[in-house]
Amino acid sequence: MMFNIFPLWLVDVGGAMLMIVLAFACLNLAARLKRNDPQNVLWTYLFWVCVALTVFSVSRSAGHIVRQLLVMSGKGEVWSIIRPYSGAVNTITFVVVGAVTLFFGRTWAVYQAVSRDKQALQAAHEELLFFNQNLERLVEQRTEALAISEQKYRRIFEVSKDMILVTRKDGLILNMNPAGYRMLGLSPGQDFIRGKSFRQYLWDKNDWGKIADNIERKGFLASVEFDLKTGDGSRKAALFSGSLAREGPEEEDQIHFLIKDIEQRRMMREQMAQADKLASIGELSAGIAHEINNPLGIILGYTQLLLRSEDEDSGRYADLKTIEKHVRNCKSIVEDLLNFARTSPPKKEMVDIHKVIEEVISFVRHHADLEGVRLETEYDRRIGPLLLDEKKIKQVLINLIMNARHAVEGDGTIEVTTALNESQTKAVIKVIDDGYGIEKKNLTRIFDPFFTTKPTGQGTGLGLSVSYGIIKNHGGSIYVRSQPGKGSTFTIVLPLAKG
Repeated sequence: MMFNIFPLWLVDVGGAMLMIVLAFACLNLAARLKRNDPQNVLWTYLFWVCVALTVFSVSRSAGHIVRQLLVMSGKGEVWSIIRPYSGAVNTITFVVVGAVTLFFGRTWAVYQAVSRDKQALQAAHEELLFFNQNLERLVEQRTEALAISEQKYRRIFEVSKDMILVTRKDGLILNMNPAGYRMLGLSPGQDFIRGKSFRQYLWDKNDWGKIADNIERKGFLASVEFDLKTGDGSRKAALFSGSLAREGPEEEDQIHFLIKDIEQRRMMREQMAQADKLASIGELSAGIAHEINNPLGIILGYTQLLLRSEDEDSGRYADLKTIEKHVRNCKSIVEDLLNFARTSPPKKEMVDIHKVIEEVISFVRHHADLEGVRLETEYDRRIGPLLLDEKKIKQVLINLIMNARHAVEGDGTIEVTTALNESQTKAVIKVIDDGYGIEKKNLTRIFDPFFTTKPTGQGTGLGLSVSYGIIKNHGGSIYVRSQPGKGSTFTIVLPLAKG
């Protein structure tokens, strides 16, 4: 009998022992996995399931072994007593496994949510890490771009030939480019004007009210002409354009100006008007001069015939000489009129302008009262021979120097200078005096025929008109700048001879 049941006994007891070994092996493996990754909920769940199953395996296997041993020893009734307790332990073990599984289900849902949040945090961390690593590079790139932009606009500000001006609404200067300093005749290094009112650099200080009112109403100012007052007190025409730049609530609004120097343009406009006027007067003068010159010639001829038959001591002889004198004066005036109106080209040849000036100064020194007047010269020897009508140029220079002599009236200085213009294509000759100057109302008429500020009998008013015509016939220009009390500067511009 014992031999017949031995296989069953062996299977029961051997299987029970093998179950215990396998249970502990699984528990050991789960414990190792849990130790390697303590935060992993899955390994924690498997560990506790393995613990419960190991307890179940030990309880059930031990029950089988004990039962077989008791049966074989003839004490089967003892197993009947123990059996309920072994079953209870097995049941409790399965309850624990079920509880762990249910608890894990909820834990797993939380774990998945935590994992998703962890992944999101990890992604955010990687993104922050990327930005952190690249922030310095991005800042450098943006800083470099801003520096390039600032350099570009700063270069425009610095190299502009027009004045760029930034002021407050009340006219206080905030910034001005180098061209602005040059336009005002100031030195950027010495005459620092930031913080000063731009009103003081307007010829008419009331003009600022017009500028500010226009910008306040329209928001801009477009190509309006005003006069500037330069650092040396001279007057300069300028074209104003500006706009209002509204800043933030904590910053004051600004006005940005672009101001163009149009002094040369105004002078050319005045010279063109003067040329048109002189052309008309010239035509009229030519006709009048010819009509008068013929009768004067006849009167002079008959007067000279009568003089031949008169005794020099007689009263008639003195009267005839008076007639002759005044007729000659009239013919001289008529000759000036003809010179003014004559359009025939001058007889030009290559002439050293400095030699011509020296000859004129030597002539003036010998034939004019220069007591108390200093004649000074300053030459630019780079100027070579010019293609000129020497006699006519001498006539112009004598006229200008003698006019300066009358303007000085006693102690004073007359300076004659030569220089090349900026493009080195023309010669510039200046006759400068420190006399009483010319009033503004007379500046536009100074080259008009018969206009003179000299007392009656001391001038015909044709000298500057004739000089104007001579210079124009040479392809040049002549103009004057003057301020009452500060003297005058007559400038002659002549083209250089083509090499």
